[in-house]
Amino acid sequence: QVQLVESGGGLVQAGGSLRLSCAASGSIFSINHMGWYRQAPGKQRELVARITNSGNTNYTDSVKGRFTLSRDNAKNTVYLQMNSLKPDDTAVYYCNAGLKTTHWNMWSDYWGQGTQVTVSS
Repeated sequence: QVQLVESGGGLVQAGGSLRLSCAASGSIFSINHMGWYRQAPGKQRELVARITNSGNTNYTDSVKGRFTLSRDNAKNTVYLQMNSLKPDDTAVYYCNAGLKTTHWNMWSDYWGQGTQVTVSS
């Protein structure tokens, strides 16, 4: 059993900051990547930022220069520092991890329950 536990969402004014955390726990053999997706009302879920096991990161264009994703491999935890927040960043943010539970398994995607981020204008 694998769990992704998210924290750090909330309500903030435009221009403010929030920090999201996601900790993966359970029967984890290896993690390939971790990151965050978001889904706004009426829109498709989109990738926000992702970091690989080797430390390579990629961001969606709209958050480049404002969001920073970091990872603590020892804790199987990722942190998304979100600065200069805009009302368009309002969405439910979902943690995602691509991992194996045993050496023989294929890589599989796991998801957190989601955390609401609301940015007021």
